[in-house]
Amino acid sequence: MPEHTGAGERDAVLRAAGLPAVDLVAVAEQDDPLVFATVSGAHLYGFPSRDSDVDLRGAHLLPAAALVGLHEPEETHTRMWDRDRVEMDLVSHDLRKFARLLLRRNGYVLEQLLSPLVVHTTDLHRELIALAPDLLTSHHAHHYRGFALTQWRLFEKTGELKPLLYTLRVLLTGIHLMDSGRVLPHLPTLVAELAAPAYVPELIAAKAAAEHGPAGDVVDPGRLRTDIEALHARLDAAQAATALRDAPAARDALHDLIVRARLGGAVAPTGRRVAASAER
Repeated sequence: MPEHTGAGERDAVLRAAGLPAVDLVAVAEQDDPLVFATVSGAHLYGFPSRDSDVDLRGAHLLPAAALVGLHEPEETHTRMWDRDRVEMDLVSHDLRKFARLLLRRNGYVLEQLLSPLVVHTTDLHRELIALAPDLLTSHHAHHYRGFALTQWRLFEKTGELKPLLYTLRVLLTGIHLMDSGRVLPHLPTLVAELAAPAYVPELIAAKAAAEHGPAGDVVDPGRLRTDIEALHARLDAAQAATALRDAPAARDALHDLIVRARLGGAVAPTGRRVAASAER
């Protein structure tokens, strides 16, 4: 799980992930204070390509007045902009919505929360990270299984590297989570820690050169199908044997955190920004 570090160290982590030198101060330029913002997408997953944009994800805090009247609040903010010819987008949810997604055993938001590619952080971010172990369940396997099936269907239609790498990544992340109780979305590290098809590094290298390149130039489709089926079987077995709990145990703690944050005023940043960015 990520720990709070100085801006210089976070900057080095972002650059090591392949992010271009782009000032991300604009991330915090919104009406509702950010709880955190991290880099997600292929930079987090370890297979960015040359023309990748920067996917930023996080949580913000709506004022209490936005939630107690008749009007339905806009709980999700989406912004897109260009900075030094790099396309960037930020999607953030109000803290209450983000917590509800966490409680729905959503691996995607867990990966955003625990991403080591931190752009903006606060003490609330640190508190959320501390609750993460009590949010992990055996049912997170369903998230990764379903995501893999969706990406595999897309790969079957397009034959492109990107959905294939997503398929492999989520299956290996799910297996690793069930086995170890740790969220690890970085495909090169997963390949180093788990038994994985030997051609995965070749696929990563091919995607780095061509975002929408064909996978058939690297590996035979018949072999791919066999390997993907084997990974699904491994995920099923890992879920059956996991020591992870059946349901999240942090609901009350999340409730208390949200109430305290909402009534306590502005979110104070502990690491306001870093001057770096990432490629997908």
